[in-house]
Amino acid sequence: MRFNLSAWSLREWAMTLLALGILAAVLAVAGQGMASGATGDVRSVRFGGDMSRTRVVIDLDRSARGEVIEAGDDGRLVLTLAGVGAGRGVDGTGTGLVRDWRVSSSGSASRVQLGLARTARIERRFLLPPGDGVAHYRYVIDIASTGGSPAAAMREPRRAPVRRAERPLIVIDAGHGGHDPGARGADRNESEVTLAAALALRDELNRTGRYRVLLTRETDAYVALNRRVRIARQADADLFISLHADAGADPATRGASVYTLSEQGASRAVREVTRSEDWHRDLHLPGRDPSVDRILLDMTQRATQNRSAQFARVLLTHIEAADHPLLRRSHRDAGFAVLLAPDVPAVLLEMGFMTNPDDERALADNRRRQRLMRAVAEGIDRYFSQPAGGTMIAGLPANGG
Repeated sequence: MRFNLSAWSLREWAMTLLALGILAAVLAVAGQGMASGATGDVRSVRFGGDMSRTRVVIDLDRSARGEVIEAGDDGRLVLTLAGVGAGRGVDGTGTGLVRDWRVSSSGSASRVQLGLARTARIERRFLLPPGDGVAHYRYVIDIASTGGSPAAAMREPRRAPVRRAERPLIVIDAGHGGHDPGARGADRNESEVTLAAALALRDELNRTGRYRVLLTRETDAYVALNRRVRIARQADADLFISLHADAGADPATRGASVYTLSEQGASRAVREVTRSEDWHRDLHLPGRDPSVDRILLDMTQRATQNRSAQFARVLLTHIEAADHPLLRRSHRDAGFAVLLAPDVPAVLLEMGFMTNPDDERALADNRRRQRLMRAVAEGIDRYFSQPAGGTMIAGLPANGG
């Protein structure tokens, strides 16, 4: 084919080729920008907590999938975040258990390295989608201390547990009362049984001389559910135990069970606590940065739930050892109002079924009820003898007091 150049000057050809070149360059740059944007970037890294437990929050432009590479035994925690890029990389000094940190590129993923001030382990890690007023994703890592400095973890002598300046305070809650009789048995109401059990447990604990004891009620009086929780928090309680007796459609159903707070209940507890403008002061939090206070609140609540679960397991072991019958699934969770305090370890003990004749007789019999409460007191003893028993995150309040 033969071109006729008469219609095109050399200048016009040159300008056309230049324009095409510029267009190609623009498209190439745009293509690179879209590829880079497809991976997203790490926005920032934040910290909360102390040398006992630390929360790391990595703010992300988009969702990511985390994978742990090194678990912290050698003084480092390393993980990758697939789906987000590190940009040019970023680093800085940390807080609490994290001495320093660095985020760098690792292929199509980001590599997060945490240098530890003490040996630690990952308690949990999870991705939070945008929500609660935050418009971006957050990858959260909770780490807990496991010993001394990384260089001397094997050589550091084991230290005795720190002793409290005063005896632990146990708040005993006798369920129901007054115009609320609770479950009805053949011969008595639940409120009568729970009060008798609470008084027996108080006597058992006082007999040891190791505890201070407070009851939410000592007579057949009604106490509102939120008032019961407030009594424990305002008294600076170390443990809250609510005594109940169950009811069921099948009279053959019998046995004790222990409830701790469910995840849905934990979310409700946060909503209840943060409803007040002074919630950070109520929990003795710094109050300078709302996002940091929310992190510290979540850490406090998570530690409380862990302590509650720890006590529940110990308690069930001692109840079973006392030959008291247990339900097949004896450790349960629920959002009961009396378990909502974010800063007081709490359990609800269903001692048996008022609708079962054997259970009702056992709970009404002074000797058998005393044996059950002695087992509960022994469980409390065991809980507070453990290193983590009755303590919370160092540097954070044990509760609202």
